[in-house]
Amino acid sequence: MSQRKRASNTQSSQNKGVRSQRWEAVLGDDEDDPSFTQPSTSQVQKGLDRLTPAQVDLKTAEVVQFIFVKDQKKFPIRRADIVKHVVKEYRNIYPEIIKRVGCVFETVFGLKLVEIDSKNHVYILINKLEQLEGESLNMSPSNPKTGLLFVILSIVFMKGGVVKESMVWNTLKKLRVDQGERHEIFGDVKKVVTDEFVRQRYLEYVRIPHTEPLEFEFRWGQRADMEVSKVKLLEFIGQLHEQDPQSWTQQYREATAPPAAPAVVTSANTSASVSQR
Repeated sequence: MSQRKRASNTQSSQNKGVRSQRWEAVLGDDEDDPSFTQPSTSQVQKGLDRLTPAQVDLKTAEVVQFIFVKDQKKFPIRRADIVKHVVKEYRNIYPEIIKRVGCVFETVFGLKLVEIDSKNHVYILINKLEQLEGESLNMSPSNPKTGLLFVILSIVFMKGGVVKESMVWNTLKKLRVDQGERHEIFGDVKKVVTDEFVRQRYLEYVRIPHTEPLEFEFRWGQRADMEVSKVKLLEFIGQLHEQDPQSWTQQYREATAPPAAPAVVTSANTSASVSQR
């Protein structure tokens, strides 16, 4: 193997290691429950046969409430936590419960429960941040953190999907948001951006290999990809610069490309979906 290939493989492994460590930090130290195995369709049906519809409905409602509480900080929700703290002795019908939970979120609340990591079984709730046709896009002063996030996502998007941390801070400094000073609204700005937004999966904050001193770069996170409309974002940038969004050819092409369908938790993609008698 050539020296160049070895270097490329080493860098790729380091990037994966950094992302893996950051993902573990998001989820916490506890691993998925090794004693829990996804029940088969027949096992789920047997479990349902021993329960009343009211019992299943009550447990479904408890899981919905649990996810709502966990989602307040926009942090990912693990299957292990749902099973351990809520489902408990009903674990043999977990696939049916999570299917019903997904349907409740979508039909009652207009939200989508999405599994963003099928290996570790990690979920997030998403709400499409699409606005009504013709409605102007602006940063709501009632939610300044959303405005701050929107600025950072705009910078990353316009720079091709990845941008050095230093460039983000230089841009924010022009907007009087300095990582070295405590902000009157955001408090510790660096913690909000590099910890809170990252834990919420709006941003990825990745170490750049072989840099001394250490350097990091930002990318869009999975939640941003699912919730934020790149078309609306580009329209907003066009308004700021008084330009047609189509004048940014590459970004416009990316914004108007058909999005990949998220793994929404419904009966269609639940491995063991059954109907109760």
